[in-house]
Amino acid sequence: MWNPNSMDHRQMEKRVIVGRVRPTWARNLPEARDDDESSDVNMMPQSDPPSPSDQWDKHGKLDDKYDVFGKVMLLGDSGVGKTCMLVRFRDGTFLAGNYISTVGIDFRNKVVAVDGIKVKLQIWDTAGQERFRSVTHAYYRDAHALLLLYDVTNKTSFDNIRAWLGEIREYAQDDVVIMLLGNKSDSGLERAVRREEGQRLAREYQVSFMETSAKTGLNVEAAFAHVARALVVKADPADPARLAVRAQPSQEQRSSCPPCS
Repeated sequence: MWNPNSMDHRQMEKRVIVGRVRPTWARNLPEARDDDESSDVNMMPQSDPPSPSDQWDKHGKLDDKYDVFGKVMLLGDSGVGKTCMLVRFRDGTFLAGNYISTVGIDFRNKVVAVDGIKVKLQIWDTAGQERFRSVTHAYYRDAHALLLLYDVTNKTSFDNIRAWLGEIREYAQDDVVIMLLGNKSDSGLERAVRREEGQRLAREYQVSFMETSAKTGLNVEAAFAHVARALVVKADPADPARLAVRAQPSQEQRSSCPPCS
């Protein structure tokens, strides 16, 4: 028998998705069905959770003041470490044991200082699978900088860099900042792509190059610092000296890589 004083728990149910919070503007939109394949490619950007590295003012509010803004995209095949690179840079941690592929596209923000100038980087993490390429292409045109990653233990991911660069030339702005990153440089004996091969390809396409490790943090800060400096130079081209940035020496080679072009 129905009791009018009883509490209807069905009305109090709250759907919780671990690691994903719907932004305020999307609260009234219908939830996507799990069996809807098209929901992957139509995913909207998620809300940006606070990070321990974020700067807070004396009133406890997020200090989001900046002088220069730049939209940065992480590109490359699936599994090269784009998400790990983003998490290492933003939160200073490594996603050990997490091998869940990024679905669609997502972004995070971080404000960095370049010679006293605050640069807000809006960093977009993209899916590397072929079925999401059409989604990624739509974001190229507004990007100010592109970090193109390959896995030094995966020769195929390196061989596909030329195809990625072809897409960049077709869809991105002509003056977009491009940097080639050979990730997982800490892998040692598992390495399948030599540093010299990455440097040679970067010279061929006239882009900057570094080897990085999201696991150890090698050159992660330096790579984003280069991007931030490049954005400052674009905003103030009278001072190109700000572009100078030095990579950290890897464990295999003590000398640092040549200055980024």
